[in-house]
Amino acid sequence: MIQYKVLIIEDDLNAAQSISNFLSAWGFQCEYLKDFGQVTDQFISFRPEIVLLDITLPHYNGYHWCEEIRKISKVPIIFISSINDNLNMILAMNMGGDDFVVKPFDLNFLLAKINSLLRRTYDFQGAMNVVACGDVVLDLDNAKLQYKGRILELSRNDFIILKELMTHSGKSVSRDELMQALWNDNTFVDDNTLTGALDSRSSAQVMKMFTDIHRTGQTILVVTHSVKTACYAGRVLFIRDGRLFNQLYRGDMDNEAFQEKISDNLKILLQKEGLDA
Repeated sequence: MIQYKVLIIEDDLNAAQSISNFLSAWGFQCEYLKDFGQVTDQFISFRPEIVLLDITLPHYNGYHWCEEIRKISKVPIIFISSINDNLNMILAMNMGGDDFVVKPFDLNFLLAKINSLLRRTYDFQGAMNVVACGDVVLDLDNAKLQYKGRILELSRNDFIILKELMTHSGKSVSRDELMQALWNDNTFVDDNTLTGALDSRSSAQVMKMFTDIHRTGQTILVVTHSVKTACYAGRVLFIRDGRLFNQLYRGDMDNEAFQEKISDNLKILLQKEGLDA
């Protein structure tokens, strides 16, 4: 028998504990919040299959947290509130809620609502599929990165690289492993090759976001190759969205000459793509 996890976001701790005890007796695994300033973090940590959400909460109301959860998950959400006018019920549904139960309610009625919604949902199409590292959340289904309310749509290469790094948080990821993940092929990789993924628009935004993260004291590994670094390679590949644009060989050039040639070719490629160097 599946033990579904229920996250209870209710600031009346007596009511939250009563709901938790009742549902636990029916085989659910329950957790109720005591800190209402970091709801999204606790949601990601617990990974519930269903959420019970009050409207009136400290810091931010339930509508806000419903929107935040909807940015990263399709998990079913039942609003539980004594605010029972039509306007608030409609607003709850429009914000991403799946059902609305008015307080005070019979716990058996709430159980019936939960079971009904779980039956409709779980083929597990709504299960959360994200990777979190600190305040950074990577949506694996939609290739989006979220950080403190900001959402960034990632290019193919940025998404694959971040997925590899964040799913192996706390461990080292080799260059060969990143290359394997990017192209499932080591054809272009040898000891004398440096490969750069030139997804300039999204990469610049990703780097800006991670610079901000670094300033807040969080540590997340980001791999990049600069022109200055590339000039030490024997061969440089210019790749964007998995497509090889050009390649340069050092030959007899010294570092300064090779760096200049790389820079000139990079500018030409970016101009062709309509991007800023």
